[in-house]
Amino acid sequence: MKETDECIDASHDLALNHEMVESRDQLFEESGVAIEDFHFDSATASVFDDMVSRSVPFYAEMQRMTEEIAIDFATAGSNLFDLGCATGTTLLRLDLSLDSEVQFVGIDSSQDMLEKARQKFSQRKSVRKCKFITADLHREKIVENASVVVMILTLQFIRPLYRTQVIRSLIEGMNQQSCLIIFEKITLDDSLFNRLFIRYYYNMKKRQGYSDVEIARKREALENVLIPYRPEENYELLSEAGFTHIEEFFRWYNFSGILAVK
Repeated sequence: MKETDECIDASHDLALNHEMVESRDQLFEESGVAIEDFHFDSATASVFDDMVSRSVPFYAEMQRMTEEIAIDFATAGSNLFDLGCATGTTLLRLDLSLDSEVQFVGIDSSQDMLEKARQKFSQRKSVRKCKFITADLHREKIVENASVVVMILTLQFIRPLYRTQVIRSLIEGMNQQSCLIIFEKITLDDSLFNRLFIRYYYNMKKRQGYSDVEIARKREALENVLIPYRPEENYELLSEAGFTHIEEFFRWYNFSGILAVK
């Protein structure tokens, strides 16, 4: 089933606005509560769509770009994997624009996130084959017969010790001329730019309604969980795994989008 870009954007924005009204992210408002490491639990799942829409710069555009690229690489009879699929936002959008013979596989380590994704697909009543699998990318080899693999803000949560192993396992399960689409938070060698870009990012979050307390508390919760790489480290990781074409196609201060083709 296909729609125009305008229809897809409109439906996405309406769904997003509906989610924001019902489930606004207020997880880090209570300043007196002790900070624990960030978890993708039921509390996070219940507000996740609002969280990413307000916390990730150009999140809707990331989704649109992912769709545009996936259309060019997805092939009938192959699989499209969304690794760290969360509540299924990306797969829902792709469902509108890709051939129904492309099977979707959503992978996440959080059962709470996957439950939300299943609910969304159930409401859509899509005829597409779509599997949602609870799995830990640190330990399990998942990808097979893939023409497209998507990792939107996922690689940064994989422990650095395992990233080479994970990327190599992905490319082994990808077909020739298939693509890996990655969006990542990044860090920089230059301390001046790193400091400036982080400040610009926090300013964006303030414009989205987050307080200084919320920003500081979430930063502390993510400190030991989200480990960003430098751009050159991501490029080296992909190149050494065997990707022959690698290009950064999106950049907003300390956020980056990378397209890698096997």
